Amino acid sequence: MGRVHQLLAQELAVLGLDLRTTLEDEPRFLLDRDFLGSLHVELAEQLGPEDARAALLQLGFLHGLRDAARIVLAGFGPSLETRGPGPTAPRLAFRLDPVAGDGLVLRGVWPERIEADAVVALQGGRAHPSCHLSAGYTSGWLSAVFDADLLAMEVSCSAAGAPCCSFEAREPEDWASGRADAGAGPPRTLPFRELREIVGHHLDAQPLPAAPPGGEAFERGSPVVHVWGPVMVIPFSGAEESLRAVELIGRDPGARQVRVVVVDLSGTLIDEGFGAAALEQVLDAIETWGAEPILTGVSPLCQRAIADLERTHLVIHKDLPEAIAASFQIAQALRRGT
Repeated sequence: MGRVHQLLAQELAVLGLDLRTTLEDEPRFLLDRDFLGSLHVELAEQLGPEDARAALLQLGFLHGLRDAARIVLAGFGPSLETRGPGPTAPRLAFRLDPVAGDGLVLRGVWPERIEADAVVALQGGRAHPSCHLSAGYTSGWLSAVFDADLLAMEVSCSAAGAPCCSFEAREPEDWASGRADAGAGPPRTLPFRELREIVGHHLDAQPLPAAPPGGEAFERGSPVVHVWGPVMVIPFSGAEESLRAVELIGRDPGARQVRVVVVDLSGTLIDEGFGAAALEQVLDAIETWGAEPILTGVSPLCQRAIADLERTHLVIHKDLPEAIAASFQIAQALRRGT
């Protein structure tokens, strides 16, 4: 595996880029093709191709980690409308598919090809994938969502003649094992700890969100975890607590964009009588306020209890991360269909 890149704060400072200050909601890093193309050119000229690639990865990672951490850490306590500036879904559009096998592996595409188009516009076609900032952003977003160090590497790029810009995300150790190959060359890992510290300090310095007027707020010990703008996870902890969680979500104005709710049964024993009826109540409540419920984490002991539910609801028998990844796809399909 390639060398571990140090935090390139000093190198970027020479170019007038400060890692910390770029976190002040600078959307041009991802969405402005002219700015992106110029950034590629300037970094390559000043730092050389390898350090330029590393700098783009680090800048992207900071923004992706920040955007996702805002949602993951805040949960559904205060309304998303009162949390201050920041997206409730990734700034950079990407689609994900889980990959069967050991470990956490995800594959996906960047459908808008913003960075690739920016590179081609200024530099023409390239021999290798060029969406390094996009890879960094995706790495940061997924690292926050899955609470793990994940490195997304581009495996095909429209700037290099491919039909789409696609990537694969794995844990650094998985890349190091040689079981995967990235089209952009030898994988470079990120200084995850240092980058997480920068984002942590940035979030700590933000004002605390105001409590929703007249309403209750979820605390970190609550049974609800907000994973992504349109995707929610509810660990099933019995009808009463789970129904209360669903009720609170439904009252939150920020919940209007939630399209899929994953009900995680991991570690829960559901009997064929009261337990199954209670679970059905929760699923019906989720559907009532317009979301699609999905069951996951079903143990062999629960199979008979949910047999009837499986005829009318989607059940993903794999682990929670794969259920979440599948939910991304479902949420996007539901959004297209509205």
